[in-house]
Amino acid sequence: MSTANNGFSTLQQFDLGDGRKGAFHSLPQLEKAGVGPVSKLPVSIRLVLESVLRNCDGKRVTEQNVRALANWKANTTRTEEIPFVVARIVLQDFTGVPLLVDLAAMRSAVSRLGKNPKLIEPLVPVDLVVDHSVQVDFAGTADAMNRNLAIEFQRNRERYQFLKWGMQAFETFKVVPPGIGIVHQVNLEYLAKGVLSAPLDANGQSETLYYPDTLVGTDSHTTMINGLGIVGWGVGGIEAEAGMLGQPVYFLTPDVVGVHLTGSLREGVTATDLALTITQMLRKAKVVGKFVEFYGPGAAALPVVDRATIANMAPEYGATMGFFPIDGECVNYLRATGRTEAQCRIYENYYRAQELFGMPKKGSISYSTELELELGSVVPSVAGPKRPQDRIELPNLKREFITTFSKPLTENGFGKSSEELNRRFSIEAVAALKPGGGSQEPVSRGTAAARNTNPHTELEMANNRPTPDRVPAAAGGEGGQIGHGSVVIAAITSCTNTSNPSVMLAAGLLARKAVERGLSVNPLVKTSLAPGSRVVSDYLAKAGLQPYLDQLGFNLVGYGCTTCIGNSGPLPGPVDEAIGKHDLVAASVLSGNRNFEARVHQSIKANFLMSPPLVVAFALAGRVDIDLAHEPIGKGRDGQPVMLKELWLTLQEVRDLMQTALQPETFRRLYQDFAGQNPKWNEIPSSTGMVYQWDAKSTYIQEPPFFTEFNLKPGQIQEIRGARPLGIFGDSVTTDHISPAGSIKKSAPAGKYLMENGVTIEDFNSYGSRRGNDRIMTRGPFANVRIKNLMGPGTEGGGTKSFAAGATGETVSIYDASMAYQAKGIPLIVIAGQEYGTGSSRDWAAKGTALLGVKAVVAQSFERIHRSNLVGMGVLPLQFKEGITAQSLKLDGSETYDVLGLGAALKPQQDLTLRITRANGASENVPVGCRIDTPIEIDYYQHGGILPYVLRQLIAGSK
Repeated sequence: MSTANNGFSTLQQFDLGDGRKGAFHSLPQLEKAGVGPVSKLPVSIRLVLESVLRNCDGKRVTEQNVRALANWKANTTRTEEIPFVVARIVLQDFTGVPLLVDLAAMRSAVSRLGKNPKLIEPLVPVDLVVDHSVQVDFAGTADAMNRNLAIEFQRNRERYQFLKWGMQAFETFKVVPPGIGIVHQVNLEYLAKGVLSAPLDANGQSETLYYPDTLVGTDSHTTMINGLGIVGWGVGGIEAEAGMLGQPVYFLTPDVVGVHLTGSLREGVTATDLALTITQMLRKAKVVGKFVEFYGPGAAALPVVDRATIANMAPEYGATMGFFPIDGECVNYLRATGRTEAQCRIYENYYRAQELFGMPKKGSISYSTELELELGSVVPSVAGPKRPQDRIELPNLKREFITTFSKPLTENGFGKSSEELNRRFSIEAVAALKPGGGSQEPVSRGTAAARNTNPHTELEMANNRPTPDRVPAAAGGEGGQIGHGSVVIAAITSCTNTSNPSVMLAAGLLARKAVERGLSVNPLVKTSLAPGSRVVSDYLAKAGLQPYLDQLGFNLVGYGCTTCIGNSGPLPGPVDEAIGKHDLVAASVLSGNRNFEARVHQSIKANFLMSPPLVVAFALAGRVDIDLAHEPIGKGRDGQPVMLKELWLTLQEVRDLMQTALQPETFRRLYQDFAGQNPKWNEIPSSTGMVYQWDAKSTYIQEPPFFTEFNLKPGQIQEIRGARPLGIFGDSVTTDHISPAGSIKKSAPAGKYLMENGVTIEDFNSYGSRRGNDRIMTRGPFANVRIKNLMGPGTEGGGTKSFAAGATGETVSIYDASMAYQAKGIPLIVIAGQEYGTGSSRDWAAKGTALLGVKAVVAQSFERIHRSNLVGMGVLPLQFKEGITAQSLKLDGSETYDVLGLGAALKPQQDLTLRITRANGASENVPVGCRIDTPIEIDYYQHGGILPYVLRQLIAGSK
């Protein structure tokens, strides 16, 4: 039970809806007390303010913090930091496992110091959803899901054993097991309550305190929950750990961009089209690091599932959040998804008492910037081929692909000759059958997955396959022909769209119409359906649509985050071989939110985001260089051409089926007894005890080196001198480039390490699955096959030039260069362009950078989470001034670098000097901005990172 913090006399009561009263900290009362113009603040700011007010204890959160935020100004210099104490934390397994490893390591460190290991215990509820480990090894058959799940458990047994240890070791740590859904959809449909409560001791009286459901998550798409009026966003695992251990999430007071929505979507336009349009619009408006708040009559008319689709894409448009205020649609959604009537009454009454219920009207709130969008202006769209913000109107896709095909690589093109575009190549040998073949083998038959091996090594092993099979021709399509623009993966996947019944039902409707016309999918296209929860399968079955999706090969492959994060599994070997042999610009189409280079599959260069029904359409067409407005999608069984408009669904058709989608009893049934739904989880054994017993032989779980030589005194901030560059990179280097999650090549340092430790190639698994082992992950940074280190012009992959052995510079792997430099005590630096660290929040992108000996990263700009993660690992982020780049400075990697001005008096965001000394001895001083943004980050940096800081605080507080 907590004691009320009531320094502003805001503790009030409200009606719970059943005759009882509940306590809450009243924001209207705060305004009445003259603290600030609270009612004019954006709704998202007010919800953060409630947390600051409720947690004001004079230590972590001060009265000045409350006053500063209550007087938020729409336009001003942002220097105030907000200590935001969240109500709960959500994790996915790729980021959650290393987080749990760190907590276990902290307990080990505390135990070695003779302290109680229980000092390390999450102070807020933590839910981990295992959703990133399933891979599409099998597709196109009725048993694909069960076979993929079996392989998932085989590959990840050690990780799952470790998670089970965590469940018994930590009181507030809960796990949603594999095969249930994607973390963001499970969060939206089940974990989120809207309003939370806790016992309260107020003046000696026991009460129940109610407060908003707020959170952070270790996935950047945590923002999906903003569609339900809940404040939350993605942070790195490093920040999440600190939050779990009682530290506020610190961030600079943000600008808030108001987006006024009017009108309604036209016939034939989906929520996905709207989300892609908003992504492009807000990218252009430069909303990076800002809150975005949607309001107006158009926002009010959108159901929560559409709002969540838009909110999910906040990382793609660069915002911290894409927030929709609380209104009747939110109550409707909670009720429809199985929340109790009592919960729904409390939810509505609480926000009415806070004067936060209802969609704001234009002029009622002060925003930093206001934008307008008339929903009727949105048209069917796709995005790609390399970035989610590059929207293309559907009729223009063919033209845009042809243009991009011949554009130079320096202009984000593919650098091909236009004469190559129409070349086609026969594939004589591949084990692919027409989808829907009942008990026939899936797309990956004969591949590594069928042999219980690692599908990601398939590309390397393809040439060793002795008896490849033949590809049969499909009805309507290219038969055994492949060329530039051929679709080889079509995936209905990702939290963005699979949480939205309207677009999922639309995909099923289009599939039904296609089957009825006799259309089929070319067997060269690997089709898959990976919903975000079991609810989707339930309503697709009740609507009678799943059989039609099955006939086109969109069989269920699993419940989890698959193709969108690179868990697309193998292509048939001969398809992969043809793509590599002829250097084809093959394509994937997916209903996801990420399409960065080499993310979906290492062999596929052109990746397009689109709605689920369009994924089905392009699977049928078999290529992306097609104008579906004027060219037929294929030929029906009568031999006549079929146009997309003949198959497209109407809004009324979708609405008629929506009644089957959101049924409360379905959600209640499917979100209980998780173990019963997945018996394999029960079969996983678990160790016990408060301190984890590390296994030195494990290649999955190892004690990280962050605390092995831990002491209670922090270090000193000192200048960096004589640093060598580990790499010089261009723009848009993502966390996928910095810390790949996909396949481990046998020739890579990580692959060599695994083989040296007795792991066969087929058991490599992926970088993502091995994030609990720093020995693997330190060998992984900058190992993406598509990363371009400008120190070696014209090459791709994880190589660099090392000057550790002399002045000439030998070409070696990033890891080997790092080890050579560290052996000589030479600090390292990374140089980069704009948007460094864009992509999914990935703590190992920062952890790996730090363990490689990198002391500073100098970039033109940083992605929000990655910048924070670098500081959290004791790596100094520095930003070039406008107009200064590695190219303008003519850097080639032979230089040495000094960072001058660092010391005990370091201030947030102050200017420092980067001294560059050329190989010929000439030097120049370049001004750079220190991107340690807040005072608390100065403390983190001095302590060598956020976790040593928190650990020292906890130990000091235990005396």
